[in-house]
Amino acid sequence: MSKDSKLAGKIKWQIARFSGRLSEGLAKPLRRFIGDMIYGIQASRDVKLSNIARALQEEIKLIKTENRLSRNLAAMDLTEELNRRLCWEGSGLIQDDSVLAVDLSDIRKEYAKKLEYLAEVRDGSTGEIANGFWLCEIIGADVHGDKIVPLYGELYSHTADDFVSENTQLLKAIDLVTGMTGGRGIIAIDRGGDRYKILKPLLQRELRFVIRQKGDRHVILPGGRTVRLRNAVRWCKTTLRYNVVVERGGYKEEKQLGLGCLPVRLPKVPDEPLWLVVIRGFGEQPILLLTSVQPEEGREYPKRIAEIYLTRWKCDESYRFMKQAYNLEDVRVRRYVSLRNTYVLLHSIVYFVSVVIGAKTRLNLLFKKICERAQRLFEIAPFFHYAVAEGIHRILFASSPRPATKEPQQHHNQLRFAFARPPN
Repeated sequence: MSKDSKLAGKIKWQIARFSGRLSEGLAKPLRRFIGDMIYGIQASRDVKLSNIARALQEEIKLIKTENRLSRNLAAMDLTEELNRRLCWEGSGLIQDDSVLAVDLSDIRKEYAKKLEYLAEVRDGSTGEIANGFWLCEIIGADVHGDKIVPLYGELYSHTADDFVSENTQLLKAIDLVTGMTGGRGIIAIDRGGDRYKILKPLLQRELRFVIRQKGDRHVILPGGRTVRLRNAVRWCKTTLRYNVVVERGGYKEEKQLGLGCLPVRLPKVPDEPLWLVVIRGFGEQPILLLTSVQPEEGREYPKRIAEIYLTRWKCDESYRFMKQAYNLEDVRVRRYVSLRNTYVLLHSIVYFVSVVIGAKTRLNLLFKKICERAQRLFEIAPFFHYAVAEGIHRILFASSPRPATKEPQQHHNQLRFAFARPPN
């Protein structure tokens, strides 16, 4: 047996175990379908059903395999169930100081005409308004570390019959994740979270958060004066300076940041103590962060809050990974339920790549072998997911199609008596 065959067997065994945990308790055809999709998407590095069917290499006509996948994909909505199971599995990796990055993104389908509940979205890359669907995602990450833990992923449309509001969508995701983690973690949201219908429920639930501000919100200063946030900056003195290296367009630039904090309160919830953290030096306008995280002795408070917010950008990197590594925006199904299922399955694969395969990162032997098969010219970057996805694709694409149903046997050259027990 070749080295690649042994390695493929180990990967298939990990896929079979992972898909089995996700689909436990479901009907047998649905369990097989989830396993086939998780295997096929990784083997083909694509979300198109035709390529997934080719990767499965079933001994029937290709169109029959594609029809089976399409039928199961549209049979029932798996989004809520898979998100609940994925969140439960990853909740043990979330610590008190872990960052829960909440973000909204989109997939653009500008040439689509007949998709169910096709809506207008704002393209985050270009700022243009185009046809597509919204994405809601929550990812756990540590401030110091390169591992991410995908916890929640949902595709939705504001024209769907069951859609209530964007605020409801965000709070539903936050409630599920924080319920599974027992309130551990600090929620980080970009400027889209700067609204009372998000801030007030977070305060009522006693959740810690760091939210970037637009600057037009009124706050109450320590002396009782009420001003807009952008004007409150003048009362916030710089108390800490440090240098950071920023990479833009392939070029690295060193910047000196000035940080300061100021206790504030919101007029609608004046009993809740909050803090305004100001970051100067990134651009012409300072970055304004509103947080409920209380200062602690012996820690540089403004720097800690700034690092929590900057960790939120790992969520953007995961969106880019799904779109580039698995061609998410090239998905070709017509039913709304099929789109939702495709995205939540792909989100589960990101969890598999990040947590299951990359559990011990560079100390994991399987992880190293997969990265070697990726054939990278340079060393693996901190966001190693691209290398792992490429390595898994190369290994599975050339192997036998069906995922392993049992753990591959370990062959030992040591002689032993016939009555001896096999090694564990």
